[in-house]
Amino acid sequence: MSHRRFKRILLKLSGEVLMGPGQFGIDPATVDRVAGEIAEAKQAGHELCVVVGGGNIFRGLAGAAKGFDRASADYMGMLATVMNALAVQNALEKIGVDTRVQSAIPMASVCEPYIRRRAERHMEKGRVVIFAAGTGNPFFTTDTAAALRAAEMNCDALFKGTSVDGVYDADPKKVANAKRYETLTFGRVLADELQVMDAAAVALCRENRIPIVVFNIRDHGALASVLSGGGTSTIIQNQQELADAGV
Repeated sequence: MSHRRFKRILLKLSGEVLMGPGQFGIDPATVDRVAGEIAEAKQAGHELCVVVGGGNIFRGLAGAAKGFDRASADYMGMLATVMNALAVQNALEKIGVDTRVQSAIPMASVCEPYIRRRAERHMEKGRVVIFAAGTGNPFFTTDTAAALRAAEMNCDALFKGTSVDGVYDADPKKVANAKRYETLTFGRVLADELQVMDAAAVALCRENRIPIVVFNIRDHGALASVLSGGGTSTIIQNQQELADAGV
C-alpha cells in the first residue's frame, strides 16, 4: 500500500528511540540520524510535525509506581519531553531544517507556548514543528498528545516510529512466530487490546479518520521508505477506508 497520499504527517517518536544503544538519556548520534530522516522526508515534499516521548529520561507511570504522586510524576515526564524536543530541534537546525518547539506547558525562555494557529502557520512556511510536554495535563500519554495534535494540525496520517516494524499478535521480541499485521481496523485494535497506542489515542484517530502507520524508526531510512510506499509497516484505518484502498 502506498503512503504517498500522506502529505502532512505527524511523527510520534518514543523517548526510548533517542537512547540509541544506551539504557538511559539522549544519544547524540541517534538523534542526528533521526533528524536526517526527518529532513529527508521534508525534502521529499512532506509536511511534518513531531511529538516526542520522554521515557528515556523519566516515565510518569513508572515514577508513580515507585511512590511519586501520579500527577507530579506525569508533570516530570512532560518536562523530559521538552528536553528531547530541544535535542531534536538542535539536530535538525544543524542540518539546515527550520524548526519551532511548542510546549503545552508555557516556558517562554525555552520555547513557544502551544498555539494551534501559530503551529499551522509554521507548517505552512515549511518549518518542522516539534510539540513538547504532551497535552499539558497529567494522566494523558504522549500517544494521546500525538493523536490530538494530528487532529488539530489536520494531518493526513500519524506515523508512530517504534522499535518494531509494525503491529504483531504477540511480542515479537518474546514470541518467535509472532504474526505481523499488514493492516488493521481501529475496532480490531481496541477490541483485541493490541498494544499499539493507548485506547484514548486510537479512539481519537478513529473519530477523526486519521490513519496510524506503525514502523521501526530504528531501521536506517525506514521513514522515507515507508512514506514512499515501500518498507515494512502496519497501517490502521477504518474498515471503509481500507476497502476503498483495495485492501
